[in-house]
Amino acid sequence: MSLSGPSSGLWTGSIHRFWSDAEPAPNLLLLLSSTLTAEVEGISAAGATAVSRRYTAIADAELLLCGPSHRPRWPLPPLPAGVTPALISWVAAKAINIRPWVGAIGLTKMPPFAHLRFEDPQLGPASCISTGKSMTRERVQQLLNKGKRFGERLQHPLVLAECVPGGTTTALAILRGLGLPADELISGSAMNPPMALKRELVRQGLETAALSTTPSAQDLLAAVGDPFQAFATGLLIGSLSSAQPLLLAGGSQMAAVLALALTMISTNEKRLLCNQLLIGTTAWLGGEVLIEHGRRSALVELLSLIEDHFNVSVSALASGLRFRNSRHPSLHDYEVGHVKEGVGAGGLALLAQLRGVSLDRINLACDNAMDQLIKSQINSKGLPRDPAP
Repeated sequence: MSLSGPSSGLWTGSIHRFWSDAEPAPNLLLLLSSTLTAEVEGISAAGATAVSRRYTAIADAELLLCGPSHRPRWPLPPLPAGVTPALISWVAAKAINIRPWVGAIGLTKMPPFAHLRFEDPQLGPASCISTGKSMTRERVQQLLNKGKRFGERLQHPLVLAECVPGGTTTALAILRGLGLPADELISGSAMNPPMALKRELVRQGLETAALSTTPSAQDLLAAVGDPFQAFATGLLIGSLSSAQPLLLAGGSQMAAVLALALTMISTNEKRLLCNQLLIGTTAWLGGEVLIEHGRRSALVELLSLIEDHFNVSVSALASGLRFRNSRHPSLHDYEVGHVKEGVGAGGLALLAQLRGVSLDRINLACDNAMDQLIKSQINSKGLPRDPAP
């Protein structure tokens, strides 16, 4: 397993043609979800405060849908550093003319724009994983079923993206619950991820849940998962029926979803699923080394664990997008370890590259988008908002 740029030729099977050819045009689904795990102090940098993280997903989706010049109903939450990766996603999606679908699952507030609903909005966020009771098993099964139906009905290749503050912690919990030694391999949006805090929350949750040594995916999701994971796992399984290629745009959260799906299908289906999907991420996440004196990136190590555990081969590529020469400090912050990935930024930037958009063009467009965003934020100063209570 290795992560490299699209020029390296590291492809398996025939999946290359689905993403480099102009036809068929893929669809893009951005899933928004939430977990009260995100409100633990210090756990996430996807918003500077617990309150702001309650509307991070909606604000990011609004930027992706409407662009940086739009006067938002939900302004972007303040970040400790950097700028939302939704900016990169908007640039890349616009460059290849993809219009996203947005799905809402378990949010505190409902989005002010048209979106897909996959469950009763009143169910709200998942509980903190430390409780060992993130969701009811009934809710998990319903989301798995709805995701499966969605995947079965796909008629085009799909780019799957997510925005789930606190989601890297729930990803760690799922992977640890599956028996994978991933404690040192899960990053986060902060420059120095709170590894010890993540591990402690996971320990509390798994200990309280008192699961078997080989829990079912349903039991594990109910104990320490989040709504995105349940729906996305079902979607992956359902895609076996539609046989549509999937580009999982992200990092450890997509790895956790893949691992969950692999636990629920047969040996032959495992091979088929891995043959039809590609994980696409950013260079910042793809190259991040978390283990002291480690030689390979944490994400490469994580995907290798999944390959060994399930006896499969996983395809993964990192976009070549970098911001070393950006005019904007908020973009340059990516180069020193802030933000890294999210909202499908890496997968969409990768897809734009594969479809012939140059890195210079993407870089320039991101700088110009930052100009627009700054101007919009200045003009919107004092804009009334409806913050979560």
